[in-house]
This record gives sequence, structure tokens and C-alpha cells, in this order.
Amino acid sequence: MLDIIGKILASMTLAVLLAAVVCTIPVRLTWRLALAAAGGAWVGVAIAVAASGGLAAPGVLGVLFAAPLVAAAGLAFGFPAVRSAMLAIPVPLIIGLNLFRLLGAEFLMLASVGRLGGPFPLSAGWGDIVTGALAIPVAILATRVRTNDARILAWNTFGTLDLVVAILLGITSANGSVLQFIHAGAGSAAMQTLPWSLVPTVLVPLFLIGHSIVFAQARVASATRINPSSESGLAYARLR
Repeated sequence: MLDIIGKILASMTLAVLLAAVVCTIPVRLTWRLALAAAGGAWVGVAIAVAASGGLAAPGVLGVLFAAPLVAAAGLAFGFPAVRSAMLAIPVPLIIGLNLFRLLGAEFLMLASVGRLGGPFPLSAGWGDIVTGALAIPVAILATRVRTNDARILAWNTFGTLDLVVAILLGITSANGSVLQFIHAGAGSAAMQTLPWSLVPTVLVPLFLIGHSIVFAQARVASATRINPSSESGLAYARLR
């Protein structure tokens, strides 16, 4: 039953995240379609690898997790137009989409039936629940204040650290991993099988990219206040 619920919720979350980005990023329709196709293809690859049992090798999971992050960073740093488009995605939307992290409660459910063990499900579960519960209030706040507001940065830092810590705990509690030093029953075994494998291979990278955009927006907002005529300040003014 948990797997069926997980499939429904994972599919819903991915659909909303991809649709929100594709519909709001300020690029031509052809690029939006290309972005939607790339996102759909990546989800397909992640599902195919997990279904074939490929995630049993920790290195494969690491590659699937890192690839979207490296691709997004490479495009942002290598192409100013891509960077400007990413910075133009509304911050309140990025923050509000983290509401779906309330589904981190599923980690606690998996732990209660012995499919996850150790500190990983507790950290990932409660960290996501707190981040998701605060997402809407912080998103509303982001419509009234600048992105470099301390309250927004505090939430964004917490949400980022939650994901980073969860990944580290998942790796170090994965049975059979050369990096394992936490031995606690099932460890993070469930994250190697569908639908839960979509969390580290697709959802976590997407949320980390979102947090990075918020940090970048905050940096631009600070630069605008300090020097409105700076290159970053002018870019921010155009995007606003």
C-alpha cells in the first residue's frame, strides 16, 4: 500500500514541479518544450535504471543524483541567457513548491514498517516536514520583501542543509556501500527501489537547484542595494 501511495504522490509532485518551471520560465515556446522533454526524459532514465536494479550499485545512484546538478550549474555559468532565465523564475513560486516536502512523512512511515532504518528516515522525514510546513508562509513573505531578507535566507539554508544531510545519511547507511559506517537494519535500502528511488535521483536535485536559485536571487538583490548600477544589479532590475 505504501508503494502505491508513493507512486501516486511522486508522480503528482514531479508533474507539478515540471509544469510550474516550464510555464513560468521566461523563454520561447520551443525552449519550454525542449525543457519539458529533457525533464521527462530524465525521469524516464531514472525509472528505467531503478527498474532494472541498477541502483544496487551506489556509484550509479551518485551519478544519477549529480548529473542534473552538474548540468544546471554548467548551463547557468556557461550561458548568460540561461542564467538570466533561471533568475527570472519567481522566488515565491520556488519556495512555495517546497510544500510538497510535507510528503517526507512517508520516510517515517517506511521506517515504522522496517523498510528504512537508522537516523536517515528521521532526519529526512522531519527535515522535509518542517521545510514544507514553512514553505507557504515564507513564499507569502517573499512577495512582500526582498529575497535577501534574513527570514527567507534562514528558511532556504535550513531546507538546503536538510537535503544535504539526508543524502549523506542515506549514503553512509546504505547496506553494502563502501562508504557505509552506519549499520541500522534496512538503512536506506528502500531508496534504491521504485517509487522511492525518484527522491534521490530526481526530486532532491530539483529542490537543490531551486534552493540555489533562491540564493542567487538573494545575492543579486544584495548587489542591487549596494550598487544599483552594477552588472548584477541591472540584471536584477530588468528581471523584476
